[in-house]
Amino acid sequence: MNLAALCSGGKDSTYALWLAKGDGHNVGKIVTMIPTREDSWMYHYPNINLVDLFSDCVGIPLVKSVAGGDPEQEVEDLKNILGRLDVEGVVSGAIASKYQKSRIDRVCKELGLKSLTPLWGKDPADLTNEIISSGLKIILVAVAAEGLGEEWLGRELDEEAIGDLLLLGEKYGINPSGEGGEYETLVLDAPFFKSRIKILNAEKVWHGDRGCYLIKAAEVEAKT
Repeated sequence: MNLAALCSGGKDSTYALWLAKGDGHNVGKIVTMIPTREDSWMYHYPNINLVDLFSDCVGIPLVKSVAGGDPEQEVEDLKNILGRLDVEGVVSGAIASKYQKSRIDRVCKELGLKSLTPLWGKDPADLTNEIISSGLKIILVAVAAEGLGEEWLGRELDEEAIGDLLLLGEKYGINPSGEGGEYETLVLDAPFFKSRIKILNAEKVWHGDRGCYLIKAAEVEAKT
């Protein structure tokens, strides 16, 4: 099936894209929605400007569109951009958010497209371990939950980090996959990437009980 991948450069959408390719689908377009507000209801915001580098690394053309400031406009903007593409379906990285999945499903139904959600319903801890084991190199670029301090910003999401997240989950109720908005991620490299993202300059920005890892400069780096 000829697909578009809804992708932000984060771990879940990246892994969903990879699984779709592994199932034999042709992912011909990466679609990224650029939210006009940091607290978007549906879309990833931190370092979303790096999606151009992400697209270069994956080797799939990128289509970007602005997502409006209210919930219904975000959905309508998604419908408008998908309606212009010559695809049969859409793959997304939804895991447990009924809000997100129901709206993507609705848009796809209205456009006559298939909605593929290969991560849907998976156990958060098992899924996160699965993603790490697959070889994705991931860092945290935003945190917004009790127990996740400034030291987590820019930290690699590896086996040790997952272990720490599980402990924090027992204490504070943190979802280890970050599906509840506890953290946001950026994929720097993956086995199917043609090149990788190299961070040149970044800054930790902290506001009270949350923060982001603001990447000021980055480039595409060839794999050796």
